[in-house]
Amino acid sequence: MAAFEVRGGKQLRGEITPQGAKNEALQILCAVLLTPEPVTISNIPDIRDVNKLIELLRDMGVKVGKLASDTYIFQAEGVNLDYMDSPEFVAQAGALRGSVMILGPMLGRYGRCQLPKPGGDKIGRRPMDTHFLGLEKLGGKLTLEGTDFYRIKVEGKLTGTHMLLDEASVTGTANILMAAVLAEGTTTIYNAACEPYLQQLCRMLVRMGANIQGIGSNLLTIQGVDRLGGTEHRMLPDMIEIGSFIGLAAMTGSEITIKDCQIPELGLIPDTFRKLGIQMEFRGDDIYIPAQKHYEIATYLDGSILTVSDHTWPGFTPDLLSIVLVVACQAKGTVLIHQKMFESRLFFVDKLIDMGAQIILCDPHRATVIGLDQQKQLHGITMTSPDIRAGVALLIAALSAEGKSTILNVEQIDRGYQFIDQRLNALGADIKRL
Repeated sequence: MAAFEVRGGKQLRGEITPQGAKNEALQILCAVLLTPEPVTISNIPDIRDVNKLIELLRDMGVKVGKLASDTYIFQAEGVNLDYMDSPEFVAQAGALRGSVMILGPMLGRYGRCQLPKPGGDKIGRRPMDTHFLGLEKLGGKLTLEGTDFYRIKVEGKLTGTHMLLDEASVTGTANILMAAVLAEGTTTIYNAACEPYLQQLCRMLVRMGANIQGIGSNLLTIQGVDRLGGTEHRMLPDMIEIGSFIGLAAMTGSEITIKDCQIPELGLIPDTFRKLGIQMEFRGDDIYIPAQKHYEIATYLDGSILTVSDHTWPGFTPDLLSIVLVVACQAKGTVLIHQKMFESRLFFVDKLIDMGAQIILCDPHRATVIGLDQQKQLHGITMTSPDIRAGVALLIAALSAEGKSTILNVEQIDRGYQFIDQRLNALGADIKRL
């Protein structure tokens, strides 16, 4: 088990460029299964989950060529369907939550797919019902072997239909969309997710020859086509990294410029951090955060305590609530953090309390943070990263704290953040990988 040894209390300074978006990558990479023609993808993040998915695609028979450090060419000309019956496939796919994204492309192009129950962060229940209900409405027949293995196939071709999703699941929408583009007839998906990453997938599929209307809305209309061709695609920068760097700058009183942010795609992220009192300037497509000694949480117009909660797009992303929570620890004022979508994502706050933060965990979904206003610094402790996002929140806390902190299980952080220790050390941090 790897660990970070962090010496906190240092101001950082300089420029940092966000990696490509992990959540987009998991969809985009699986979309290469829809065509036998070459697909070139750039700005791919060099992180564990993405690399494991590329390895899975290669072992399934997809030709993979690396053109540059962040650019690959894929050609799914001869996918080995028998590989899905192998113990190796079960082990690979079961260890990676992103493997769920092969369901739609494989069912749409080959008429069948099977998958062990995928892994991923332990952040609460993450049911896959939306995926399977949508694929079944297109004509897929689902069988469940035990509690951990899914098989889905179709007799003949998938057939377009109208469906109303039970939740606006990003991965569920993507899976259904990738199956529907090769189905016969018209499919309408109401209550579809409309995150920027889903819009990116739609635009890529359109360049490949798909017919999709309503991109960016919660009603997608797909006219099925017989086949898709190759294309080139560049992924967006990771909005979760961008938000994490904004929070890091404020928490450590640092002057940081975040480069190439694709600011129009960030939605409520900048404004939410501004509500915490964090100053920032947009300089072209860069975000400049000046060094601040203090930042104050806003209140509502009637003076009541601010609530920051997550919601489906265009609401605030749940992946950044842990960052907002830790940044609020050193703000002036009080904020209620309401994590609506996952019931275990706030269970890292006990580590922050041990570091000296003033937090009341109200229930599995809500925490009240009373900011210290830099009057008292957090102090370093030994802690364990429970998941990707909480791990980075704890890293930010450690970088702001007095003394030495040790963060165990940083493989979790590596799954989502590309060489984060090296990149932050270049700004003046003191992080040692053990």
